[in-house]
Amino acid sequence: MWNQLVRRRLKPYTALCLLIPVLLSSPAFCALGEDVSSVATDQVHMKASVRVLAANSYSIHEMKTPAGTTVRQFASPSGVVFAVTWQGFSPDLQQLLGEHFDEYVASVSSQHARRGRGVYIDTGDLVVETGGHMRFAVGRAYLRSKVPQGVDANALQ
Repeated sequence: MWNQLVRRRLKPYTALCLLIPVLLSSPAFCALGEDVSSVATDQVHMKASVRVLAANSYSIHEMKTPAGTTVRQFASPSGVVFAVTWQGFSPDLQQLLGEHFDEYVASVSSQHARRGRGVYIDTGDLVVETGGHMRFAVGRAYLRSKVPQGVDANALQ
């Protein structure tokens, strides 16, 4: 009887305690389509180490999380992140896709569910490809309009 009384009285407080961190957390900024400075925000959010690699027409900001996930963000010479790839535990796609996340979700929900296959979304500008399983996911997303001239989007890994 006592346990039931305590549970009833603590339920609202438990819910409030679980909700407060969500309400107080600052919104995360995405990388895709954003300025390359958003990479630092992603690094903090994912608690990842970063190294920058130079390619002919872009730079690659490679992040490795403590869980072993690798996220690569491709930035054009003008400083815009035009593509993101990931490998390992599935990353926070809302974090990586940012303002394009809602477009991605709408496209996924309009597709028929296909069990055992990856997801391929092509909205004209936004392209997202994902696959794998719960413990290992691979994927990439890019904006056709932001890919630097002469760069083959299919080569981005």
